Amino acid sequence: MRAKTMSANTVRAKAIAAGVVALLLAWSGTQARSASDTALVELKWDQLIPPAPPKPRKPSFLPPGGFDIGSVPDDGTALPTPMQEGRWMSVPRKARGPAAVVEDLDGKRVHIGGYVVPLDFSATTITEFLLVPFVGACIHVPAPPSNQIIYVKTEKGFDVQGSFDAVYVTGLLKVASTATGLADAGYSIEAEKVDLAAR
Repeated sequence: MRAKTMSANTVRAKAIAAGVVALLLAWSGTQARSASDTALVELKWDQLIPPAPPKPRKPSFLPPGGFDIGSVPDDGTALPTPMQEGRWMSVPRKARGPAAVVEDLDGKRVHIGGYVVPLDFSATTITEFLLVPFVGACIHVPAPPSNQIIYVKTEKGFDVQGSFDAVYVTGLLKVASTATGLADAGYSIEAEKVDLAAR
């Protein structure tokens, strides 16, 4: 009777051990997946702009054989004028709508460098800012398109040395439009850290 009880206990212990091993294997697989999902992406500014769609072929207004110089009317009839192009360039950016963003970047952990346009600060400690690709954007020159502006918030804050210091931001990128008093941002980052670039 005792031998039967021991063998039943042994079987039960082996089953529990096998279950624990299976759980550990499943957990380690999940950890490996989540580590690959949050792998750090070294992001460049041009990667924030989606590739341009292929341009449609312009229709040809010429007859298949081209114009025969002898067919130009000499009775004073004017030839058709080409369509006026480029009028959309005079439309203000806001009227054209926000710039296209790269949706696949949503939720990626990124590292990107740029320049700070402060939004919320106390003395020299900044907690909210716009990250832009070039010095003076949104202040001395017109704002770049929204897909070239990242709204950054950092709980710790960081100290700036000068007005146009370059920084590197690390954090989770979100594809989310944010309106500020200076410009609209197409992306946002909750910063894990903000490092001043070496001079």
